[in-house]
Amino acid sequence: MANISELFGVNVFNDEVMQNMLAPETYEAFRNAVSQNEPLTLEVANKIAKAMKDWALSKGATHYTHWFQPMTGITAEKHDSFLTKKRNGNVITDFKGRELIKGEPDASSFPSGGIRATFEARGYTDWDPTSYAFIKDGTLYIPTAFCSYTGEALDKKTPLLRSMEALNKQAVRLLKLIGKEVKKITPTVGAEQEYFLIDKEVAARRADITYTGRTLFGAKPPKGQELDDQYFATIKPRVLAFMQELDEELWKLGVVSKTRHNEVAPSQHELAPVFDSCNVSTDHNQLTMELMKKLADKHGMVCLLHEKPFAGVNGSGKHNNWSLSTENGENLLDPGENPQDNLPFLVVLAAVIKAVDEYQDILRVSVSSAGNDHRLGANEAPPAIVSMYIGDDLEKVVEAVISGGEYSGRKTEMEFGAASLPKFNKDNSDRNRTSPFAFTGNKFEFRMPGSSCSIAGPNIMLNTAVAEAFDEFASKLEKAEDVKKAAVKLIAETIEKHGRIIFNGNGYSEEWVKEAERRGLMNLKNTVEALPHLVDDKNVRLFAKYGVYTESELKARHDILLEGYSKTVRIEALTMAEIARKDIFPSVNNFVADMCGNIAVKHEVLPAVDTTIEEDIAARLSALNSEMMARVSELDAYLKDAEKISDVLVAARYYRDNVVTTMEKIRAAADEMETSCDSSYWPMPAYGELLFSVK
Repeated sequence: MANISELFGVNVFNDEVMQNMLAPETYEAFRNAVSQNEPLTLEVANKIAKAMKDWALSKGATHYTHWFQPMTGITAEKHDSFLTKKRNGNVITDFKGRELIKGEPDASSFPSGGIRATFEARGYTDWDPTSYAFIKDGTLYIPTAFCSYTGEALDKKTPLLRSMEALNKQAVRLLKLIGKEVKKITPTVGAEQEYFLIDKEVAARRADITYTGRTLFGAKPPKGQELDDQYFATIKPRVLAFMQELDEELWKLGVVSKTRHNEVAPSQHELAPVFDSCNVSTDHNQLTMELMKKLADKHGMVCLLHEKPFAGVNGSGKHNNWSLSTENGENLLDPGENPQDNLPFLVVLAAVIKAVDEYQDILRVSVSSAGNDHRLGANEAPPAIVSMYIGDDLEKVVEAVISGGEYSGRKTEMEFGAASLPKFNKDNSDRNRTSPFAFTGNKFEFRMPGSSCSIAGPNIMLNTAVAEAFDEFASKLEKAEDVKKAAVKLIAETIEKHGRIIFNGNGYSEEWVKEAERRGLMNLKNTVEALPHLVDDKNVRLFAKYGVYTESELKARHDILLEGYSKTVRIEALTMAEIARKDIFPSVNNFVADMCGNIAVKHEVLPAVDTTIEEDIAARLSALNSEMMARVSELDAYLKDAEKISDVLVAARYYRDNVVTTMEKIRAAADEMETSCDSSYWPMPAYGELLFSVK
């Protein structure tokens, strides 16, 4: 491996490359446009396009693509070569500003929630100059937004950029009022990514993993995560080789992959990057997931990004660490040495508390999926109830602000009891892994997103909700004679009013569920309960007010997400029925038949022999197999009926209430059979082989 500082960003058309390749006036025009959120002129775009093409060709690229993020949750790309044919039949390489700025993919073939019909094909991609272009696999990738011919956003990037602009505008306005002059506020994010790695040959023998990315069957193995011996354990050589190459490829693409370690479950791991702007971090997380899958395959493994690939062990999440930074890199969520005197911090803290309390529904919506339904609230991830953890020290600050009293906190020294060990000051707060939205020292960690989730959604919701809180604060303070005195009063009133959202205890406990209900907090237990709240009147007004989503764009997403839920469950149900019918049923039948044959032979040779155990096993397996197939017949009927339902919400409810519950019964019967069936007959690798396949 080359020196990592020299390796970093070698495949990125970044600021340093632009300074070297663009004329000073062109570079300055580009930087001004980006910093001031203004569009570039075609003249400047032409010059940037030529430099971008020359740089890409020097790196061996032959094609370019407008890289965008449709509502599928993954990325999309269409490659065009740099070649242009001349009249004399020769070819030249060419790339103009209009090609850099504008692309035209088919908009009818992506999820649109009714915005586009099949015959209405035209859509547009538009260059996002705030996220650097890069080279991957011989192609120049240009990050872009994606919209319909009629202008509605059909992607995740466009509303994310809108939410960032709304937040910036209101934050700058508010901070100026309390005496803090800033030019720009950027939400910054670091997305910790959890994932599983299993052996490719073993995974290939599981149709459920192939079709759905998770196991639909599987009895619990003798050993899982009970001994806590996987978490932070020595990384296996094969996995480490994968991690090293993943780091190297990410660094080349400008992704600051920082931390790697084993997670709690067998074969589970985590990658954590350094913070970047919300938009860039979203792009980088999509790249990270793509490279994980590609490089795992190269190393003879399969990377599973499903939220719950295995029952009985922890699922995988994606922790969205969110903060706010000024143009000078100052973190507004850093409490400093004396948080009680840090007015900007307290104002921001109060605004976030207000936003999370008032819009707990859309934060829950932003992490809703069929996969995450298996994870949230399962004593391994935050509960489905949104709450905030701020820690004991900050709670004392909050109490002092509300009461007008003195803050009594102080730094305490950490003492290990061994003289040879150096001492250091403890952090202001502990960490609460059961909290969905936890303050962790200088940022908020939103722990509810699932492993496969695009972080665009959660950050759109958070940015917009906080923008409104900033807006309302600013509007009140603009009328005040003594702004700072009014700000302190506003902080106290806000925290007192919205303090119900703050909970520093055990979010896994049944007591908390009851306490949350008493407080009036929402407990949206699954995707189908949560998604309808996306189009509640107050949420439609919020997004329309700040230009993040139009009502039609929001309704489209509501329909897309519900339809996606139903399609996911349907694919899983069809896969389960096929495996049960074609693999498990005949395999168990064969085992039972052979066992009965053996019983008959025993009685023929030894008439008095005791075959009670064999007979019991054969009878139990035969009964369970019949029960499983009866449930499969029920599932077939439910799936047939579900196809007739046109209303997306009614259909999703039908899948949840009938298809999902029937699938659970099929699995229960099959998993019980697996515990008694001869392993040589069982038609697929068991959990033990899957979870411990990578040596």
